Amino acid sequence: MHAQSFRSLSISSLILLVLLIVSTAMAESAPKSVDSADSSTPAVHIVYVEKPDNEEPEAYHIRTLTAVLGSEEAAREALLYSYKNAASGFSAKLTPEQVSEISKQPGVLQVVPSRTLQVHSGPMQLH
Repeated sequence: MHAQSFRSLSISSLILLVLLIVSTAMAESAPKSVDSADSSTPAVHIVYVEKPDNEEPEAYHIRTLTAVLGSEEAAREALLYSYKNAASGFSAKLTPEQVSEISKQPGVLQVVPSRTLQVHSGPMQLH
């Protein structure tokens, strides 16, 4: 009887240890949140803006970025793409501090982190 309870305790301890190792590995491989990101590391964000009146969209996007980044050269380097048709906005590499600042600019509607979604191809190959 004593050996059976010891074996049961050992199996329970082993299962607990395996679960701890697996959960630690999963936590380390999980993507880090924006809050825990280094504030000097730029990430791609989509900046939605009001459609500019009497100004080319890209020029407006550069001007908006320049107000936050301090120079037109820095704005051009950060700008990745100007959206002109389906939406009014642009994508740019911005630090969390820059995201906060650009969100306060006139005409900026929303700033969201860019995400790349992967197509899952399972047995039915639906994609």
